[in-house]
Amino acid sequence: MPTMVLDAEELEKQRSSKRMLLWFGIVSITMLFAGLTSAYIVRQGEGKWVEFAMPDLFKLSTAFIFISSFSMQWAVASARRGNKQMLKVALGITALLGIGFMISQYYSWSKLVEQGIYFAGRISDIKTQFKYVPTIKRETAEAAGDAGNVAGSFLFALTALHVAHLLGGMIAIFLVFSRALQGKYSAANYNGVTVCSIYWHFLDGLWIYLYLFLLYIR
Repeated sequence: MPTMVLDAEELEKQRSSKRMLLWFGIVSITMLFAGLTSAYIVRQGEGKWVEFAMPDLFKLSTAFIFISSFSMQWAVASARRGNKQMLKVALGITALLGIGFMISQYYSWSKLVEQGIYFAGRISDIKTQFKYVPTIKRETAEAAGDAGNVAGSFLFALTALHVAHLLGGMIAIFLVFSRALQGKYSAANYNGVTVCSIYWHFLDGLWIYLYLFLLYIR
C-alpha cells in the first residue's frame, strides 16, 4: 500500500511539473506575440505604410483551427471516459484539421507572393490594390516606392511564427496519438492528452486573435 501511495504522489508531481512547464511556455509565447503586435501598431503609426486585403484563404485557416479545438476537446472527454477508440478518432481528426490549417496558410502566403507582397519586399513590388499611408502629407506611393513594405513583413512574420509554434503542437498530437494507439491512456491517467489540449486551445485562441488583429488593425 505505501508503494502505491508513493507511485500516485510521484505521478501527480510529474503531472504538475509538465503543466507548469506548459504554462511557462504559453506565457512566453504570449509575451512574444504581444511585443510583435505592439511593434506593429507603433510602426504603423509612423507612416510609409500600406493597407491591402487579406487573402480569403485565411478564413479557411480560421475555420480549420476553430473546429479542431472541438475535436481536441472530444479527445479529452473520450480519455476521461476511458473510451480508447473515440480518443484515437478524435486525435486523428484534430491532426487532419491541423494539417489542413498549415496547407491553407501555405496557399495564403502563395497568394500574397502573387500579389507582390513579400517578407522583404518593397512598396513598388505590390501588384494589387492598396492604400498608402504616408509619413508626410502629400507623399505618394510612387515617391515612396523603394521603401520596404513593412506591413507585408509583419504579416509574414506573425503568421509564420504562429505556424512554427503550431508545428510543435502537431508533434505533440502525433506523440499523444502514438501513445493512444498503444493503449497507454486510461480514465485514471490521461495527463498527456490534457496537456496537449491546453496548448492546442491556446494556439487556436492565438490564431483567432492574430487574424482579427490583422483584419482590423490595417
